[in-house]
Amino acid sequence: MVIIGGGLGGLSTGCFAQMNGYRTRILEMHEIPGGCCTGWDRGEFTFDCCISWLLGSGPGNEMHQIWLELGALQGKRMRNFDVFNVVRTRDGRAVYFYSDPDRLEAHLLELAPEDARQIRQFCAGLRKFRLALARYPFLKPVGLMGRWERTRMLASFLPYFNVIRRSITVLMSDYSAKFRSPLLREAFNFILYEKHPNFPVLPNYFQLACHAGQSAGVPEGGSLGLATSIEQRYRRLGGEITYNTKVTGILIEDDRAVGVRLSDGQEVRADIVVAACDGRTTMMDLLKGRYLSDTYRRLYTQTITEPGMVFPGYVTVFLGLRRPFPAGDPCTTYLLEDEVAERLTGIRHPSINVQFRSRHYPELSPADTTVVYASYFCDIAPWRELSTGPEQEPRVRRGEELHTLPVGRGREYQRAKRRVRDTIVEYLDGHHPGLRDAVAVKDVSTPLTQVRYTGNYNGTVLGWQPFVESGETLEEEVKRNGPGLPGLANFYLSGVWATTGGLIRAAAAGRHVVQFICRDDGRPFRAEVDDSAPPPTLLIEPVGPADRQFGVTS
Repeated sequence: MVIIGGGLGGLSTGCFAQMNGYRTRILEMHEIPGGCCTGWDRGEFTFDCCISWLLGSGPGNEMHQIWLELGALQGKRMRNFDVFNVVRTRDGRAVYFYSDPDRLEAHLLELAPEDARQIRQFCAGLRKFRLALARYPFLKPVGLMGRWERTRMLASFLPYFNVIRRSITVLMSDYSAKFRSPLLREAFNFILYEKHPNFPVLPNYFQLACHAGQSAGVPEGGSLGLATSIEQRYRRLGGEITYNTKVTGILIEDDRAVGVRLSDGQEVRADIVVAACDGRTTMMDLLKGRYLSDTYRRLYTQTITEPGMVFPGYVTVFLGLRRPFPAGDPCTTYLLEDEVAERLTGIRHPSINVQFRSRHYPELSPADTTVVYASYFCDIAPWRELSTGPEQEPRVRRGEELHTLPVGRGREYQRAKRRVRDTIVEYLDGHHPGLRDAVAVKDVSTPLTQVRYTGNYNGTVLGWQPFVESGETLEEEVKRNGPGLPGLANFYLSGVWATTGGLIRAAAAGRHVVQFICRDDGRPFRAEVDDSAPPPTLLIEPVGPADRQFGVTS
């Protein structure tokens, strides 16, 4: 089996395939594993750009079992915070979104007693939703469930039917508009860090409920550490991974996938090909638009170009600071004045999410220093207009072809990056005096940076949006027909483009695709938890306004 892409979807596919007796090889364009789940060094600082919370980091749900099967969490500490996010408005007021419904209710009632009824309703729904989490199916795809399995699964949700029905049919933008308090009316739209205009209430409940159950923490070692742990699990299972290897085509004979062609002209033959890379690249470049069902053709030629169908990319600004800033909350969304937002190229909504990242990962920076991570949802078009260089330019260095090397994008592009960086530094210095003078290292990335490293369409990190036509159509297609293409044998899709959502969805997609492969080959599927290291340790760090501390308590 050849697997295209060494992100979490590809690594997961490789692990579960090895568990089931397949001999696999992962081909990865970059020099390291993880894809979007990554980090990089700048001097003494490691800038971690992915995991702000990891669904399934704690027990009590099927998500956690998948991470344990992949060896992702064993031997690590999981840091959990009692506040999921803080939203600070333009007038300086703050809403602390505690994930514990009792603390959240008390805090919101203090801020807006006039909204007591809706506050209590929201928190009652959150309490109910916490109980539903253990019922969410992640281990087996619905498309492989028999009639009785589906019936039992649906029956298990009956006690939570009303809260799920109400929360999935009401957009958060409509729900928040019902608050009398202008503060809550605005803040509720930013629970999940950025504004998601197409999200109903349900995903807000889901993330808060996981967080409250200590199953949305962050893993020691960060994003690249998580990817590396899974890569090590894959190698222990006997898998092979090759870096600096770019696939440019899928070999087809007699309507069967028989291997891949590489950028240097080599061919790698295989009995099964799994594409765990960018979806559009797979469909329109590697397969040249062949074997697409009507559904996939519409998704990749029409739907993908429509607004709101694919998650946008990010602009990120990292700052390595020479001294600690203990008053900095782990995660805050700042709502910006228009004159500030106008200086941030491509910004979708006038807000930035700011994390004092060394609260999440103190091991990734020296003692008595701080890492700040600021980001915003961003359209790629303004950056493309400024760029004068290619989006990706493979070059040979020391006899080896590399595909993610820096690309010259011109003065205007670099000027825009500096303006974004300086604007954010100035803004944060106003909230945390002395921050500007403490900057030792800084770095800025745009959606074009994401394209260079991963090839993802328009620099997206998450792929298809759920709760809209694109994501819903894709999930129905996979449920009905599996993660393959009509008329093309021995070919499968995996990773975020075969599902919707974040890291746990990508990891689950790898498990699911191997279950489909085993079905097609007439063999039973099996998986086992990695027992090569002790279970993860859960830690809680309080960060509320009355008891803010710096440090970790068990």
